[in-house]
Amino acid sequence: MSVMPVGGLVPQAIDDAAELVVRNASIHTGDPRRPRAEALAVRGGVITVVGDDKDVAPHVGPGTKVVDALGRRMIPGLNDAHLHVIRGGLNYVLELRWDGVRTLRQALAMLREQAARTPKGQWVRVVGGWSADQFAERRLPTVAELNAAAPDTPVFVLHLYQSAVLNRAALRAAGFAKDTPDPKGGQIVRGRDGEPTGMLLAAPSALILYSTLAKAPVLEGEDRKVSTRHFLRELNRFGLTSAIDAAGGFQNFPENYSTVIELAKAGQLSLRIAYHLFPQTAGQELADLTRWIEMARPEDGDAWLRLNGAGENLTWAAADFENFGQPRPELSDYEGEFEKAVRLLMENGWGFRLHATYDETIRRDLAVFEKLAAEGLFPAGNRWLFDHAETVSVESLDRVAALGGAMSVQNRLYFQGEAFLRRYGPGAAADAPPIRAMLDRGLTVAAGTDATRVSTYNPWVALHWLVSGRDIGDLVLRSPGNRVDRETALRMFTVAGAELTGEEQVKGVLRPGCYADLAVLSDDYFTVPEPEIAHIESLLTVTGGRIVYAAREYEGLDEELPPVTPAWSPVAHFGGYQASGPAGARQAEALGEAVAESEQHRAWRARRGLAPGAADMPFDPCFAL
Repeated sequence: MSVMPVGGLVPQAIDDAAELVVRNASIHTGDPRRPRAEALAVRGGVITVVGDDKDVAPHVGPGTKVVDALGRRMIPGLNDAHLHVIRGGLNYVLELRWDGVRTLRQALAMLREQAARTPKGQWVRVVGGWSADQFAERRLPTVAELNAAAPDTPVFVLHLYQSAVLNRAALRAAGFAKDTPDPKGGQIVRGRDGEPTGMLLAAPSALILYSTLAKAPVLEGEDRKVSTRHFLRELNRFGLTSAIDAAGGFQNFPENYSTVIELAKAGQLSLRIAYHLFPQTAGQELADLTRWIEMARPEDGDAWLRLNGAGENLTWAAADFENFGQPRPELSDYEGEFEKAVRLLMENGWGFRLHATYDETIRRDLAVFEKLAAEGLFPAGNRWLFDHAETVSVESLDRVAALGGAMSVQNRLYFQGEAFLRRYGPGAAADAPPIRAMLDRGLTVAAGTDATRVSTYNPWVALHWLVSGRDIGDLVLRSPGNRVDRETALRMFTVAGAELTGEEQVKGVLRPGCYADLAVLSDDYFTVPEPEIAHIESLLTVTGGRIVYAAREYEGLDEELPPVTPAWSPVAHFGGYQASGPAGARQAEALGEAVAESEQHRAWRARRGLAPGAADMPFDPCFAL
């Protein structure tokens, strides 16, 4: 019977036995009618019983898997309300992850090692999940450092929405030369000789960064499936059981969706995905939306893969940029085509989501919606929302509420907080985004990461940001009045996301009749010191009653995955998110790295004769790393 040795539960010969029982847990159900429990039972992918041992005992049969949670905290499975999971899965095993890496020295060592493992014709790419502010050195890698680490292998390092650093080999592979013109909204930094140096700047559009990345080799066929399955397993590692895919640039429908569709048909998704459709070609948006409306309807699909609507762009001209290192862009007139797109969706029962960073954009969008509201198209039951909204005003939030909209916020300022602070000042940073004002108006406010090209996909980093108001460099940005408590933050990552897909009756809480989506955590989210929230992981993740991730005592209980391919993949060697240990271990690591840097600097000075007698100076071997 037991997956783990469990006493006190005797299997009985019953016809409707549970397939899975998890007991001896500290369960936060998210259900106000029964907020706490100790055990639950699952049958047919759905929770059948929530209670304690005596409640689940009658449902234990000879074939029931019984897992002892060992007193750990259990929560509903997390739901990232804005994650580029489909695109991220197609590329996951090709990317070297600097998420969680504490020093540039370590990051460059990983890059150097990966370059040596990467075959000719392939690139080393670092894409999202990190910021210079996370490193002890507080800086980007230089072009010279990339050239030294990888003299012959193309290296592309993306930094937020702001810039990319390329080595010489990548410049050649991407086709950048002295006569290459700057694209609109971007800059190729050049030396005094006119040759590209290796720095690309978003000025303010990140299109130059993403179009350059698109020149790198891609996966094909079965490798795409393997990459996506390992990415979903990596998300399960952090307790994610659902995500809303926000589509995005370079994500064409239907071809780039074919991998998740095939995995869904084979029953190999370990994460529930609700996806959006994003017109890719400027000037062709209405034609694309019209074609999609004829092909499908929102909520087509099943509990694992379903269409949720259009966005996060409807028309390219209406999209603002999120590069806080640059001034806010002044958008040209876009309302005409934008109104046609919104009208088309609302008249055909399609919901949508809209990328909007600044209140200036949101006000213009709302004016279009209010014009259509006079015709009865708002509110009309279609789910729609604004994403990001860092500078949205309370007046705009009142208008959103009146029109039946919702909000989705992401921890983009965790990575870009200092750039935002320098440009807009501490007052604006304290309210960016105004989460408390959104909640006070009764709006549905869901939370996500916006991974993978900028933010990390680790949801606990975002939960820490929601609760603490701190950025990646530990700078306090949001005011105490604009932070949320831990239970509210968790609700934003569970029930609120389910509301955005119309699944709040079956997802986001642990109660009978709901999907058996849950996570048993490494540490108690509700009691760990605030800084430790960001370091929580799941030890046991269950989606639809299936154990999709298992670690420590539960290792080996999850479903087997095929090996990572290609064999030289950075993920095959380094894994994904680089987890840190407890605070003391992180402090010791940082001290060791600082000492190593100090010794390198001392040796550099000695070689140049800048420190007389330095070559003979004793150096404590205890610190010679």
